Amino acid sequence: MDWKLEVVVVPVSDVDRAKRFYSEQIGFVVDVDTQISEAFRVVQMTPPGSACSITIGTGLVAMTPGSLQGLQLVVDDIEAARQHLVERGVEVSKIVHYENGVQAEGRGGEWNSFIYFSDPDGNSWAVQERPASS
Repeated sequence: MDWKLEVVVVPVSDVDRAKRFYSEQIGFVVDVDTQISEAFRVVQMTPPGSACSITIGTGLVAMTPGSLQGLQLVVDDIEAARQHLVERGVEVSKIVHYENGVQAEGRGGEWNSFIYFSDPDGNSWAVQERPASS
């Protein structure tokens, strides 16, 4: 039996602002934007190439906006990913890696190059470079 993670709910305070951030600045594809009632709206977006989507909205979860920390994306080219975010006005960290458990600036070896950013509510994301063959 396969167990596939399909959707992660991201708690936000302003759905339209978050939708613009994730779709226009980050580049996620908007799959669904439906409002069932004043108290219930679902916006589902998918990172290009991903089998897992995020959902933002109203009436979805009781989590505090900005409380989701450590979401992670993987990319083939960390430098291109960082440039993509910078060009779209996203505040993003420099490229870092880890040596003996300590963060250091610059690229690392395989699976050891990262950038970090947060959405307007403070939900935090890591972007990790994976080897091209993975």
